Amino acid sequence: MTGRVTRNLKLGRILLAAAGIWAISGLPLISLLRAQQPAQPERLTFDVASVKPFSPSTAGGGRKGGGGGPTGPGTTDPGRIHYSAIRLKDLVINAYNVKEFQLAGPSWLDSTDETTRFTVDATMPPDTTKEQLRVMLQNLLADRFKLAAHRELRDLPKYTLTVASRNGPKMKQAAEYNPPKGDATPLPPRPRTESYDTYGFPPFRIPPEGGTGSWLINGRGRLGGERASMQDFVNELMRAHLRSLITDDTGLKGKYDFTLTYSRPRLDAPAGEMPDWVTNPPELAEPLPDLFGAVQSQLGLKLEAKKAPAEVIVIDHIEKKPSEN
Repeated sequence: MTGRVTRNLKLGRILLAAAGIWAISGLPLISLLRAQQPAQPERLTFDVASVKPFSPSTAGGGRKGGGGGPTGPGTTDPGRIHYSAIRLKDLVINAYNVKEFQLAGPSWLDSTDETTRFTVDATMPPDTTKEQLRVMLQNLLADRFKLAAHRELRDLPKYTLTVASRNGPKMKQAAEYNPPKGDATPLPPRPRTESYDTYGFPPFRIPPEGGTGSWLINGRGRLGGERASMQDFVNELMRAHLRSLITDDTGLKGKYDFTLTYSRPRLDAPAGEMPDWVTNPPELAEPLPDLFGAVQSQLGLKLEAKKAPAEVIVIDHIEKKPSEN
């Protein structure tokens, strides 16, 4: 009995103290409690954003449109983005930082015609990070295209990249890159050339510090690297060639120069849809191996197929046309 009375007295004191706070402040107690809760983070959006259907006449001509140099974080023009003729699907891929095979959505998103391309211009603070830019793009898609999406794990085809034999890879070890010092004049960009090799490919324009590049033409593909790591190679394979999850299990830590040329299915493209050098490459005296055979015979590496869970962005809803700017 005594304990119950003591507890009741304590409770009464607490209520009196709360009432005293209310009386002194003149504010309801619930307002004081809410004031102690942490503020919600501000929603990241662009300062100004414009999304318009792509028009070749206003985008510099051609299906891809114009647009000048690169924009956004990490470029010389970090305070804005400009996509002259981006596919809506690629805009979603950029926003969620996934590969194409990690996106599940309506079939019309796979179209490459002009109805699924848009010209996007937006401005933002120059110190915006790549991660913040992705969130801004996600919010832009939600606002203009009513995008609703969720993440889930799915079993997807996966490949592991290994060294094919004990003799090691067949790639050439790359020379070390020595950037210009102080006020030394940097190397000029390589001139664009219209020359094509016997396979029908133009040369790559890889920057002096290194990287990878790809060409896909009718019936064959090429992936080249200069001062490229194995992860660079894997990323380019996933982006443009195999389009499946790949992990690097080679154990190779150096940088390499290499060229991979392989056969791929021929496609009948309508006249004028693509340049002639893409649709009608020269005939070859000897057939090329497929991608898997070329990786092994030309680079001394091996791709092995497996299945593994991977995160996928599933589109629940997306509009074909954006709302008004």
